[in-house]
Amino acid sequence: MGLTVYNTLSRKKEPFDPVTPGKVGIYLCGPTVYKPSHIGHAVGPIIFDAIKRYLVYRGFDVTWVVNITDVDDKLIDEAAKQNTTTFELAERITADYLSAMKTLHVDGIDIMPKASEHIGDIISIIETLISRGIAYASGGDVYFDVTKHPGYGKLSNRRVDDQEGQRDLQSGEKHNPADFAVWKGAKPEEPDEVKFDSPWGAGRPGWHIECSAMAMRYLGDTFDIHGGGLDLIFPHHENEIAQSEGATGEPFANVWMHNGLTRMNTKKISKSDADPEMQAALAKMTLHNLLDEYSGELIRFFVLSTQYRRPIEYSEAEIDSKRKGLDTFYRLFERIERVCGNSPYEMANARSDGKPAPCAPNECPAFETACQELTTAFERAMDDDFNTAGAIAALFDFASAVNRFVEQNKLDTGASDEQKCNALTATSRLIRTARLIGLFIEPPSENSAGADALGSKAMEVLLQVRQHVRKKKDFETADLIRDLLMEQKITLEDRADGTIWRVE
Repeated sequence: MGLTVYNTLSRKKEPFDPVTPGKVGIYLCGPTVYKPSHIGHAVGPIIFDAIKRYLVYRGFDVTWVVNITDVDDKLIDEAAKQNTTTFELAERITADYLSAMKTLHVDGIDIMPKASEHIGDIISIIETLISRGIAYASGGDVYFDVTKHPGYGKLSNRRVDDQEGQRDLQSGEKHNPADFAVWKGAKPEEPDEVKFDSPWGAGRPGWHIECSAMAMRYLGDTFDIHGGGLDLIFPHHENEIAQSEGATGEPFANVWMHNGLTRMNTKKISKSDADPEMQAALAKMTLHNLLDEYSGELIRFFVLSTQYRRPIEYSEAEIDSKRKGLDTFYRLFERIERVCGNSPYEMANARSDGKPAPCAPNECPAFETACQELTTAFERAMDDDFNTAGAIAALFDFASAVNRFVEQNKLDTGASDEQKCNALTATSRLIRTARLIGLFIEPPSENSAGADALGSKAMEVLLQVRQHVRKKKDFETADLIRDLLMEQKITLEDRADGTIWRVE
């Protein structure tokens, strides 16, 4: 079975068939940079970074565009509150966002256009819409006439009639209540920096037209995948389709992919959530704060552990649960390095062709077959609508298979070089496979139990003290150390080759 993708437009899974064979164009709606990014802003980039990595592995030449909305009412209002300029605010928030993306290993974005740099493209599209009778100027504004686009509502499954009464007519400026602005005339109190010249007077673009202009500028009139959160289906994406197809007469995006929203305390976290209680909670959940507390890999693992179309339940308990899952792999990598004397990360890095390292020939063909089957299970999950949750489940099975191999062959207490090589090679294959969705790019800055480097050194000193008192047969003190550590959820495992520890 080939790669299939769920298309919001058709409401079903479809075989993936790019516009241009071998090439894929992806557009993801990026942040409106007026406040520090929170966990909800990280979900889409993490998901689509994993998608791009996998598409590249499958042989596609991928161009991924993520826009920056730096011209918007929210920016104007927030800049005024902070007594700064809209562009100073936008640059500051953008830098914070990009720093978080780097920590999260979201490094596959090819182009990050800013709305403010594409005013000419936007004006050109609006002029085309007016010339075709699909948009009209009114009092310095320009509106898109939704009744002139027969396909309006096809993405959200809403009819134009459903919008009647939901928006008030503004002094007769609109032809229909559902018509939306593609150009907004400047208001006297607005700063000059957000007033751009146009055939309709000074003003600025509407939100929806910005994305249409940037997507078509870099990916063409018709491209492969348009992504974003479920909260953007209407009105944002619906309006993007209408104005883009109205201007070109061609389909806009062939596949629409929407990720589920993040939930906290049963409430949805979206980019546009205006609930004061939620905003207060989000202030504590900015990416900057989260990444001070948790590793970027843990946040990425947390997001990818849920199939992208499902909601993500955010809580400290969920994060802790995912940390334990991630530690399963870290403990395996530490174990293999200790047993084999070589780092599986280093062996994984030795491959330059982007493919998982193959299992070395060995005397255990069943293990070699298991490695291949688990890699295939990973690929099968990703081929099924980029099911990263299923792919991670395959990685857990892979880790279990390697651990069984170590136990069955008693690698902890001694084994042949061939067996050690097989364990090391299989583990490096696991790492290379996980890297197809952006996991295990580099060794964790934390140790396998999740403590920082200083804590790790302190633990090693404590273990040496415990070993010293055990040699003196002071088992009461040794047990006291063990019990006190258990109270802190740190467990010890005494082995023939030493004592290891982990956080439970």
